[in-house]
Amino acid sequence: MASSGEEPRSSSPGPAGTGTEPPPAAGAQLDTAEDFEVLEEEEEEEEDLSELPPLEDVGRPPAPPREDTEQGRGEAAEEPQEWLDVLGSGLLKKKTLVPGQGVDTRPRKGQDVTVRLKATLEGGSVVEENPALTFTLGDCDVLQALDLCVQLLEMGETALIVSDAKYCYGAQGRSPDVPPNAALTLEVELLEARDAPDLELLSGKEKVELANRKRERGNFFYQQADYVLAINSYDIALKIVGSSSKVDFSPDEETELLDVKVKCLNNLAASQLKLDHYEAALKSCNLVLEHQPGNIKALFRKGKVLAQQGKYREAIPILKAALKLEPSNKTIHAELSKLVKKHADQKNVETEMYRKMLGNPSAAGAPGKCKDKLPWSIPWKWLFGATAIALGGVALSVVIAARN
Repeated sequence: MASSGEEPRSSSPGPAGTGTEPPPAAGAQLDTAEDFEVLEEEEEEEEDLSELPPLEDVGRPPAPPREDTEQGRGEAAEEPQEWLDVLGSGLLKKKTLVPGQGVDTRPRKGQDVTVRLKATLEGGSVVEENPALTFTLGDCDVLQALDLCVQLLEMGETALIVSDAKYCYGAQGRSPDVPPNAALTLEVELLEARDAPDLELLSGKEKVELANRKRERGNFFYQQADYVLAINSYDIALKIVGSSSKVDFSPDEETELLDVKVKCLNNLAASQLKLDHYEAALKSCNLVLEHQPGNIKALFRKGKVLAQQGKYREAIPILKAALKLEPSNKTIHAELSKLVKKHADQKNVETEMYRKMLGNPSAAGAPGKCKDKLPWSIPWKWLFGATAIALGGVALSVVIAARN
C-alpha cells in the first residue's frame, strides 16, 4: 500500500460507467502548483492524474427526434419544442424532443440513473457517445450540465441540452477533442432510474471501487480548479469508506479501504488549502498522520498550512521531518529555507518591538550612543558625587566644632 501517493487511475468512469479512458488534459495534474511539486513526483510514479476521469464517457446517439408524438396529446405536441432556461441565466437550456411518461417518473437525487447520450461541439463534431452511461444523480459524477438536467427528465424522455462551457469542461477544455471554453450540446434519453445500492451490504471490494470512482471525480474537479466540487467528491468518497457494514472484510480489503481514505484526505487537504480553509486542511492532514505518521504529503501540506497561518516555529520541525524522510527533495528544501528566513525576520521584528515597548534604544543605535557618551558622562557623575561627599564632610566638621 502506498503511504503517500495516489494509486493508478481506474478505467471505470462512474458507478457503472463504460468506455475508454479520455486522453490526458494538457498540464492537468493534481497538485500542479509549485508548492505541491513534491507530491507530483510521487503521483506520477503511482498514479497518472493527468488523465481526466472517464466519467463523461458517452455512447451511441438516441433515436432521432420525432415530429409526430403519441395521439391524444393535443396541443401538448408543441410544448416539448420550447426551451427551458434551467438556471435562469441563459447558460444552460433544455428542450424536450420526445416526451416522457410524466413528471411522476422523474428520477430523484441519490438514485443511480442510466442515460443514452451524445455530446457535440457547436460545429457539430461528436466528442462523446455512450449507449448506457450510469451515474449517481446529484453526486456530480458527470458533467454538471448533465447532472442538473437529468433531474428534469421524465422516464423515456429524450431532450436536447445546450450548455455553456462553465457546466462542461470549463476554461481548460479536454485535450485533444474539447477546446477551452467550448459550449456543448447534449442529446440525452433517460433509460432507467433505480435506488443506489445499500452501502452496508457492499463487499470490501465494491466499497473500494465505488469510493475510488468518487475520488477520481474529485481529482477531475481539482484539475479543473473547481476546488469546491472536488471537496464534495472527496467527502462522498470518505463517507462511503467510513460507512458501517454488515459484511465482514478481509485484512487486504481493510488495507485497501484505509489506502483510499488516506488518499482522499490528502487530496481533500490540498483542495482546502487552495481555498484558504486552513483549519479544515490542518484537520485533514492530522487525520492522515494519525494513520500514517510518515506520510510525506500530509507532513508537507501540514507545514504549508501552518506557514500560511504564520506559525513558522511549528511549521519548520514538520518540514524537517518530511525532509528527513526524503532528503533529496528540492521542493521541501526550498520551502524549508523560505520558512527559516521568514522565521528569522519574524523574530527580529518581535525583538525590536519589545525593545520599543520597554523604552530601550534599538540594537543598532544603542552601542553608538553609549560609546559617544562614555568619555563625558562618567567623569561628571564622579565629579558630582565627590563634590557632594566633600560638602557633607565640611558640614559635619562645622557641627562638631560648634558643639565643642
